[in-house]
Amino acid sequence: MAGEDEAELIARAQQADPTAFERLYRRHIDRVYGLCLRMTGERGEAEDCAQEAFIQAWRKLDRFRGDSAFSTWLHRIAVNAVLGRMRKSKREHDRIQVAAERETAIPAALADDAGLRDVAAAVDRLPPGARHVFVLYAVYGYSHEEASSMLGIAVGTSKAQMHRARRLLSQALDREGCGT
Repeated sequence: MAGEDEAELIARAQQADPTAFERLYRRHIDRVYGLCLRMTGERGEAEDCAQEAFIQAWRKLDRFRGDSAFSTWLHRIAVNAVLGRMRKSKREHDRIQVAAERETAIPAALADDAGLRDVAAAVDRLPPGARHVFVLYAVYGYSHEEASSMLGIAVGTSKAQMHRARRLLSQALDREGCGT
């Protein structure tokens, strides 16, 4: 089971094998949830978005052709789930402020340095466009081309948002006394 080839699981899942899809889910849920959490800044929203991403992946699995890695395809679905949910939410601004006022999502026991908590809190406070690009580019390692495609923005906009995110993070960390 653990050594099962992902391509074989995908092929079986595309033939409506729920067990194969469950194994794909177990392989990818942590990273999909992490992506959603970093984009939303809120655990409940992230759980809902991750769940929606896998529901959509199951529905659209017949469209996956292997042109990209399964994880990349799944991450794009997750990004779309987050963006769709945010567009529907008229309370996004309030949610961002509440997330910024709360303690960071990283439990103190896991963060041996207050600076790490400050960085996570600063990322949570970034404006949505800058936060989304920062998470995809800096945290998950997608290229600007991939991030712009996932977010439905121009490559130049992705680069500009990344520059904005770096500038805002630097300013926030300097205010907190964490700057270098």
